[in-house]
Amino acid sequence: MIRAGGIWVLARASSPPQSPSRGSSDNTRSTSRPLQPRRMSQEAKLKEASKAAVAAASDPLEKLRNHCLSNGYSGILSFGKLFRRLDKDRSWTLSKDEMSRGVAQFGLDFSDSEIDQLFKAFEKDGAAGINYEEFLEALRPSMTATRKEAVEKVFKHLDKTGDGVVTVEDLKGVYSAKNHPKVLKGEATEEDLLKKFLSLFESNGSIDGKVTKQEFFDYYSSFSKVIDDDEYFVTVVNQSWGL
Repeated sequence: MIRAGGIWVLARASSPPQSPSRGSSDNTRSTSRPLQPRRMSQEAKLKEASKAAVAAASDPLEKLRNHCLSNGYSGILSFGKLFRRLDKDRSWTLSKDEMSRGVAQFGLDFSDSEIDQLFKAFEKDGAAGINYEEFLEALRPSMTATRKEAVEKVFKHLDKTGDGVVTVEDLKGVYSAKNHPKVLKGEATEEDLLKKFLSLFESNGSIDGKVTKQEFFDYYSSFSKVIDDDEYFVTVVNQSWGL
């Protein structure tokens, strides 16, 4: 496994993993080495800047976006999973009360007027609630078309069944953990490690061994915030997944 793009990536079944460092595409790293300080400081800086932005923001959506980002790369991913759990009847909509509870559960204290403003921004005439996927799309930091295409390409590469969800079965044959020290020592199975790998995209309390395309984009929209250059972002994403 290697650390790339903020996540651990398993070795490809057909070739050794690559590191996304600038100027080099053939270096490999093991999990025993420390994380690159630059990678750690990028996420730390994102968290620090976002916390300050929460206090300064007057718009509820901007305040919520920065609160999510203050939780790091997986902040919006975690918030999205929380909203999807609140949609008990799978109607793809949330009521104002469900939105209020979701925001509160994520640790943000919004006034009634802020909830009203947030809800009305996405409410459509005659609708019983708001479409939470549209809401999450607006919440994500924007990515250029080039970045979206790169993330889309990687997801399609992983989603071997084409059903819009990446599972352990999808990863088998694409990435291999058979030579991982824990597998060789009998301390874990290859499937255990593949599941652990997928759990990096999942939030506490919502571990299902599946990653949807929306959740994949939730993660990378946050990661995108710390990279200014499109070309470098694409390089990091591609090399993270061996493309």
